[in-house]
Amino acid sequence: MADHNDGDSFVLYRYNPSLAAAAVFVVLFALTTGLHILQTIRKRSWFMTSFIIGGLFEFIGYVGRLVSSNDRYALSPYIMQTLLLLLGPALYAASIYMILGRLILLTGGEPYSLVRRTWLTKIFVGGDVISFMMQGAGGGIMSSGASGMKTGEKIIIGGLFVQILFFGLFFVTAIMFQMRGREYLLSLGSSVPWKRHLFALYATSILILVRSGFRVIEYIQGNAGYLLRHEVFLYVFEAVLMFAVTVILNVSHPGDIAILLKGQRMEQPSDDSAERGVASKGDR
Repeated sequence: MADHNDGDSFVLYRYNPSLAAAAVFVVLFALTTGLHILQTIRKRSWFMTSFIIGGLFEFIGYVGRLVSSNDRYALSPYIMQTLLLLLGPALYAASIYMILGRLILLTGGEPYSLVRRTWLTKIFVGGDVISFMMQGAGGGIMSSGASGMKTGEKIIIGGLFVQILFFGLFFVTAIMFQMRGREYLLSLGSSVPWKRHLFALYATSILILVRSGFRVIEYIQGNAGYLLRHEVFLYVFEAVLMFAVTVILNVSHPGDIAILLKGQRMEQPSDDSAERGVASKGDR
């Protein structure tokens, strides 16, 4: 086995993975993802399912790093942590895209959205699926070893750029929705907590964009790059940021939007009910 600092060879880890750091984030992601599962079931917000799967990816990914701390040459835990930590945020993104569409529906602010609400989720989740597939394929090729390292890196970089492109467009769409509908949204008062949920979207979007930028630089530098030689960067720009994303949406859980939307539907009589009501008045 080549020395882990030999820049000319493909090496699984160029440092000894930290047992303590991995253990901390195994526990943290277990707690926050477990809470998301409970919140999603209680509030029946099934559109958060992909977010939960993303949290499980993060949890299992750090389990992989925990195992690697005892044997950094073992291939299976390396592949596990490489793929799952790479793909988890793409699953987070899928649910975040759906949140904006439901928030627009809740506020009745579709005229102020740059993209029709019915198309918004389709466009951005579609881009996310493309990004997910590219990163997954690239990660799979890279995990095969040195022979596929360069090809896998290029595919992953392409997938990350797709993710950044669509997330950037999504971020602009969310900001423009607030700017164009500012007076209307303010007129809603406190009955619709749009500001809390929209600001949560801003925060989580920025965190994922920063993380994706870090990953692009990491893969451009390659297996022997500075970022992959120092484990601390993974925890600062991956673990901490993605944990923050999960906690923000624990605190401002999108299931509250689902509950309010259900309340709105119950308050609005169906067309058939309205017609029957008019007919009965006419009979009298």
